[in-house]
Formats: sequence, C-alpha cells, structure tokens
Amino acid sequence: MPNDVSGNAKVAGIVQDINLTQNEFSWALSIFFFGYVLFEVPSNICLKLIGPKKWVSFIMLLWGGIMMAMAAVRNASDLMAARFFLGVTECGLFPGVVYLFSLWYTKEEQALRNGIFFSSATMAGAFGGILAYGIEHMDGFGGLHGWQWIFILEGLPTVLLTIVVYLYLPDFPETAWFLNNEEKELAIRRLRIDAGPATQTEFSWNQCRLAFTDWKVHMHMIIYFCHTTALFAFALFMPSIVVGFHFDRVTTQIMTAPAYAVACFATIYCAFSSDRSKERGFHLAAAGAIACLGYILLIVTRNSSTIVRYICLTITASGNFSTLPPMVSWVSSNIGGHTKRGVATAIIISFANSGGAISGHVYKDDDALQGYVRGHTICAILSGTLVIFTLALKWLLTRENNRRDRLTPEEFEAEAEGEDLCDFHPGWRYWT
Repeated sequence: MPNDVSGNAKVAGIVQDINLTQNEFSWALSIFFFGYVLFEVPSNICLKLIGPKKWVSFIMLLWGGIMMAMAAVRNASDLMAARFFLGVTECGLFPGVVYLFSLWYTKEEQALRNGIFFSSATMAGAFGGILAYGIEHMDGFGGLHGWQWIFILEGLPTVLLTIVVYLYLPDFPETAWFLNNEEKELAIRRLRIDAGPATQTEFSWNQCRLAFTDWKVHMHMIIYFCHTTALFAFALFMPSIVVGFHFDRVTTQIMTAPAYAVACFATIYCAFSSDRSKERGFHLAAAGAIACLGYILLIVTRNSSTIVRYICLTITASGNFSTLPPMVSWVSSNIGGHTKRGVATAIIISFANSGGAISGHVYKDDDALQGYVRGHTICAILSGTLVIFTLALKWLLTRENNRRDRLTPEEFEAEAEGEDLCDFHPGWRYWT
C-alpha cells in the first residue's frame, strides 16, 4: 500500500545507522515493487482457487513477520532482500480486496466500499506518522534504534490481526457463515442481475487469456501506471518533503498526519459522489487534475511560508488518494466474468506497480535544496497524463455503449454467439 513506513524509518535515521547511500536507499524502496509485480497475478489466481480467507490470512502472517524482521537489517543487502520479499507477500492484498468487493457489491456500491478501504490506508499514513513520532522517543529503549521499533511495532498488529481475518473473513456470499439461506440467495441474485449477461463464475483459462488481450485492460494499465508512480513517490518521500519545511526530525513525523487526515475525507467524499452519480471517468479525471495542480503549486510556492507550502502539500495528497476509489471501481465495474475480472485486476495493478520501482528514484536528495522541483514536475506530468487517458477512455466506452444501443436484432444475435464473452457480450453496458 502507498503509505510505506520506510519513509518514516529514513527520517528516524536508518540511512545513517546502517550506512546507506542515497542510491542504495532508493533501490531498497524500488525493489519492493519487483516482488510485487512478479507475484501479483499468481496471487490473485491463488485467491480464486484457495479462497480469500485462507489466502489473505497466509500472506498477512508472512508480510507482518517480514516487517518485524526488518528491524534486524544491518546493511543495504539485508534491507533490499527484506523489501523484495515484503513485496512478494504483500502483493495479494490490494488486488485481492478490490476483487473481493466485486464479488459482494453491485457496481454502484463498489466505489464507496473501495473508498472506505483506501481511506483506511490513508488514515494509516496519518496514524503511522503519529505512531512514528511516539516511537522516535523510544530510541535507545531495549538497545534498539527508533527505526527498528517502527518496523517492529507496525508489523506486530498485522500478525495479530491474522487470527481475526482467518476466523471472520467470509469467502463468497454463497458460503458466508453469517448469512442464512434466504440471505445468501438474495445476495447471489442481486449480483447476478447486476452482472447482466456476464454471469460466468467458474474458473476459466479462456477468461485469463481475454484479460491479457482486452484493450480496455491496456488503457487502465496506462492510467493506473501514471497514478501509482506519482502516488508511491509522493507517499514514500512525504516525510522527506516535510523535512524541507524546516521542522525538526521528530516533529516531521507527526506533521505528515494532518495532510493524510484531510486526504482520507476527500477520498471518502469522492467515492460517495462517484457511486451516487453512477459515474467514474469525470471523478477520476477531476481528482487527477487536483493532484496535478497540487504538484504545480508545490513548485510555485517552494519559497513561500511553511503554512502555504503545507496547504499545497495537503491539496496534492487529497488529489492523489481521491483517484483510487473511482479508478479501481471503474475496472471492476467494466470487466465481466469472475476469472477475467480477478486476473485483469491483478494485471492492471501489477503493471501499475512497476511504476513503484521507478517511484523510489523520483525524489532525490540533490533536489531537496530546490524544493524537489524535479520530482514534483515528474509527478505533475504523470497526473496530467492520467487525466488525458481517463477522458479518452470515457469517450471510447461511451461510443461503444452507443454502438451497442444501435444494434439491430440480427446484429445483436450474431455478436451474442459464443461462450465466455464476458463484457464483450452486446447486452453488456460499460460504466463511464
């Protein structure tokens, strides 16, 4: 997830204590995404085959344990190895949750649920900063540095929550322990109606192939790549950016919290509005435009007062995180077939997270004295590109819906022939 505690660990002194160069730290951040990208699609296939409860519990236990073990790193090689395997184990959560929501909620309900999920990640960034602020005061306690306590105390809750997830997380509506037979039937029926002609629920290798060849998936990959590269760069280096506001090291940790808190509320509002209006493209484009504006303001106000620069930082955070609910819900709303949707979600997020490997190199120490102008410029361009491709995708989907509306009965029947058509069925209508 975007709020990575390595940024807090950097401010807490890990770079100095294990003698990392700037390049080594950047690669330690980036290597996480190599593991993330390589194993994301296999992870979502495992989630479909094994079931969400068992798979999510398993990977939570692993990544929580690895996070705690990172307190023992002694050099760059140790840190890079730990970060790689952290990516391998954590890669299944994000696409897995998006896919799971699509199996429980209708299209017009998904953005808000995704928004609540992502806002919790945003709030984790806020509380992570506050927690890091408190943990900084534990420096020396038990013979450990402050950054070591950050890894231990932020990994421990994940390990403990594994028990709760295994006991209570339901797999699918038809097997939910808290629903009676009548409620299960209702849940399945409403999802079947919402799915329209794309009602395929069984595992299908043909749907896997369709996920790789669908042009809509490719468009979403580009949009998601632009967003993820900018967002991860921003989240990873936010504590370092705040350092440039001339706060001391400990105060910097807590000063990341207000911006994350505002971004949390902005994320939920954008998600609620997207669901209520049954619209995705304009909400995504608007949030991307706000993020782009925020980066431009950070450049323009780099010599302004601290309060002005902090307001610009908050605007940027709000735009960045608000893009997530309409973006991921747009994907799950427009991909028909359970297998295709699960694989397509993993493909899109996997490709996008290759941008995470780049994000560790967007902000450099040699750019700090200039207010990170170079880093902000790169992120502004990425956010602007996101807006352009989003509006283009909305136009293309609207055009395809209109084409299907104009089909004659004979043309409709011809296009409806075949198996595993998923969202290619002429009766399917895309959300725009």
